[in-house]
Amino acid sequence: MDDLTLLSVEEMGEADRLTIRGGVPGIELMETAGWTVSDVIAARYTPRRTLVVCGPGNNGGDGFVVARLLRERGWDVTLALLGKLEGLRGDAALAAAKWDGPVAALAPGLLDGAELLVDALFGAGLARNIEGRAFDFLSRAGEMVGDGSLTSVAIDMPSGVDGNTGAVRGIAVPAAMSVTFFRKKPGHLLHPGRALSGELIVTDIGIKPDVLREIGPATFENAPGLWAFDLPRPDADSHKYTRGHAVVCGGEMTGAGRLAARAARRSGAGLLTVAAASGLCPLFSADAPGVITSPADDAALFGTLLEDRRKNAVLVGPGHGVSEHTRSIAETALRAGRAVVLDADALTVFAGQASALSGMIRAPAVLTPHQGEFSRLFPDLSGSKLERARAAAGLVGAVVVLKGPDTVIAAPDGRAAINCNAPPWLATGGTGDVLAGTILGLLTQGMPAFEAAAAGVWINGAAANRFGPGLIAEDLPEIFPRIFAEDLGWSTLSENSSLRER
Repeated sequence: MDDLTLLSVEEMGEADRLTIRGGVPGIELMETAGWTVSDVIAARYTPRRTLVVCGPGNNGGDGFVVARLLRERGWDVTLALLGKLEGLRGDAALAAAKWDGPVAALAPGLLDGAELLVDALFGAGLARNIEGRAFDFLSRAGEMVGDGSLTSVAIDMPSGVDGNTGAVRGIAVPAAMSVTFFRKKPGHLLHPGRALSGELIVTDIGIKPDVLREIGPATFENAPGLWAFDLPRPDADSHKYTRGHAVVCGGEMTGAGRLAARAARRSGAGLLTVAAASGLCPLFSADAPGVITSPADDAALFGTLLEDRRKNAVLVGPGHGVSEHTRSIAETALRAGRAVVLDADALTVFAGQASALSGMIRAPAVLTPHQGEFSRLFPDLSGSKLERARAAAGLVGAVVVLKGPDTVIAAPDGRAAINCNAPPWLATGGTGDVLAGTILGLLTQGMPAFEAAAAGVWINGAAANRFGPGLIAEDLPEIFPRIFAEDLGWSTLSENSSLRER
């Protein structure tokens, strides 16, 4: 799982410090970083007129190394510096001292005739908006990248992109490729940083993974390595009752509940009951003979249904509408001590009342808001998407899945994962219902809430990628068997084995 770890700017700085404290000189790390960047560039591009732009910090020091090494390979290299050469300090000054070519003052005119830009101005740790000479330069560079006359390669992070949040501090030039070191940063995966980073390459500069144990990072890229150990899978002794009995609370917009129910079954729930108003039950069973329906015209009847302890996980929200009935059903589910997924209107009915919602939770719970629903439920939270999701999870004591192209999954204990496998065509009606149902199906089988949420998000993204453009929500659950068999390796295991045993 170490290779899925994301390091904040501060944590990456600590990784550097621990490595230096362990006996590796800082200039050696800088030289190695520059060597890996130059090696990647030389492998991807033929020699061309290259402008390396360096800032006053260690990112600029990396740039000096790259410029020197590319020139040694025979490249036509111009180096420009923001600031004075004599103003460089520490390892950056040592790296600059090995460059024996001219050092130009940063100016937009240097871009005339350049074909490749190596961006070593600021890196990931920029703490203020870009302005002045750097802004003017990057503005011109952005125009040239936009018209195709210039290609940009970023060292660590495109200058102007916040390494922790992915936000743009004033301006940033889209990179065709970003080369970072040791581990990715959250800003590489959070938008707009993800879109601006281009192809992301992580290189080894001699920092040992052992430093992660001392740092204790809690942010990860979402991938099977994060949760596959806990992924439930049937064995030779499994039967429908051991795989759990899921409950979907069906609302008047029956399509949403039907999508969620199918996803829960496709993700492994042994049994599934749709609890709905009496008049709606035939609609839920008409095209799904494997679904059980149970009349639940009010919260009291729904509560009676949940007296059966075998019904161990509940989804409320898809297709319900914002009403007192929806709230009463949600409250009943939460207080019943079952694993609960709250989606859509079951979140909006608690708008501005996160503390009240928290007080009702008796068992593992997963909230799956999009940005609008999140803002209504947590109107006072601010910061980056990662910061807000993490704060919300801690506030309510539930896993929060803040959806979007860069979905963040956050747990109350501080863990968070950023998902980056969702294609644009996943943005279509009903896919959120499928996601909620997928998480429900995994919870029903006993998967821990954070892992179930992260797995559900990834599985839906993988299915969407597998299907391709033209996807509609109904397609997703039908792709799940291929994801489980081919992407997650179920078909490679014997009937009596399990991932945990392996």
